[in-house]
Amino acid sequence: MTETTLGPEDSKIITLARAVRARNGTAEGAAVRDETGRTYTATNVDLPSLKLSAVQVAVAMAVSSGAVSLEAAALVSEEEEPAEQDMAVVQDLGNAIIFMAGTDGTVKGRYI
Repeated sequence: MTETTLGPEDSKIITLARAVRARNGTAEGAAVRDETGRTYTATNVDLPSLKLSAVQVAVAMAVSSGAVSLEAAALVSEEEEPAEQDMAVVQDLGNAIIFMAGTDGTVKGRYI
């Protein structure tokens, strides 16, 4: 699967996830799109007392802003697939698609 086979809104969240990861110099970048089309971006948090994945942070930001469901999520990482906890937190808000992309933006997989 390549970015060219994605719709423009899905390509956008991958681009946003790549940008936030690069800007913050972190292992992961994520972006989620809620039911109204709003997007939220985040990176992983790796503090001695708090460890959260980028997807967990992005979903928390969406929920704290009033989102009740997600349309899609994108995760940019060197990993090959989303972690189980990332899949679970996205499923908490419905059956959104998770796009897993490499740091160069190449889509590695699509998960529901």
